[in-house]
Amino acid sequence: MHSLNIQYNPRIDQLRWLAATLVFLFHFHLEYAGNGGIRLTGPWTALVTEGHTGVGLFFTLSGFLFMQIALHQGQIVYKDFLRNRLLRILPLYLVIFLVATSIGRDKFAPQDLLYLFASNLGLAPTSGTVITGAAWTISLEFLFYMVFPFLARFTMERGIAYLGGWLLLMAFFKVAAYTVNDNSTLMFFSTWVGRFDQFLIGMAAAMLVARWRAPLARFAPVLLVAAIAFVMWDTALMHRVAPFGAAPKASLWIWWSMVESAGWAALIVAWVSFQPRLPGVVERALSQGGKVSFSFYLLHMGLLHIFATRIGLVAPTGMPWVDAAIMLAVAYGATWGLSTLCYHIVEEPFLRMRRNYGSRDGTVGWSAPPTARSTQS
Repeated sequence: MHSLNIQYNPRIDQLRWLAATLVFLFHFHLEYAGNGGIRLTGPWTALVTEGHTGVGLFFTLSGFLFMQIALHQGQIVYKDFLRNRLLRILPLYLVIFLVATSIGRDKFAPQDLLYLFASNLGLAPTSGTVITGAAWTISLEFLFYMVFPFLARFTMERGIAYLGGWLLLMAFFKVAAYTVNDNSTLMFFSTWVGRFDQFLIGMAAAMLVARWRAPLARFAPVLLVAAIAFVMWDTALMHRVAPFGAAPKASLWIWWSMVESAGWAALIVAWVSFQPRLPGVVERALSQGGKVSFSFYLLHMGLLHIFATRIGLVAPTGMPWVDAAIMLAVAYGATWGLSTLCYHIVEEPFLRMRRNYGSRDGTVGWSAPPTARSTQS
């Protein structure tokens, strides 16, 4: 997706594609195995069986991208920033919310409209059904948007140590919350206490790229291999020690979001610093996947559930792995097509209404100090 506030980088869209695809594979595996199909069990398949880690990539990537924009712009107009964020997420999010309230009409209460602001808490209408359940992340993401301009200003004034201070505070909050919550895994998975540090780590990664751009470009191939290995290791660790669906209270989850986000931050830094390009057709396809990733993320579970409940297992070859690959390809292609339609119908018209939210005239918003702006020269 092209931003009006920074030069377009297809690598960001490619990472969005990766995040959405991991979440898709996670839910596809749940539905397919739940219908009696092949179930993955090994720790080195954890990028699928713990594919919810794609959400961690989304949060980390958001912090990274917005901090890059803040460093590039030097000044952000708060109201225009929030206007752009609303135009980006509200139209499709509202559609999904209306679907959820329609499904749950018999239990709906007027005060449930307040769950528009807290889809990750309590008995939100979107959490009442699997086909809209992915919307839990949207309220949390918007909370990060609301505080980001202030975080960016203070970070550029005080340096990366400011973000380090926040991470120490978050570690304290996590430990304290763990001691009083019997379902702490879900708390860490879906609330501010569990996810804010991932947004902060993404911001810190953008600061490192701004400061060390040339060395990172030189060592990007090595860093990329190391980052991939780290991400595979940490998801395997979760699968072995405290898998999401089987560990309602596990001490690993106190630190999990930081470990997970550190791996994704390393991958983001390596990938945006990596100079060689992919083959043109692959580059364009993955960038397109990133462009429609928001629709893909919010719609995929509805389509997967239709496949699971109305079609079930299909075995055209009688070979389980081949049949699973066929079902995966069909479901993925159908989701991509539906997401492309949704992007052009729901998202794109509003995206065209965005505007630049940077200002250098000094009359509105806030500006970075000269030392912060110089890192971009």
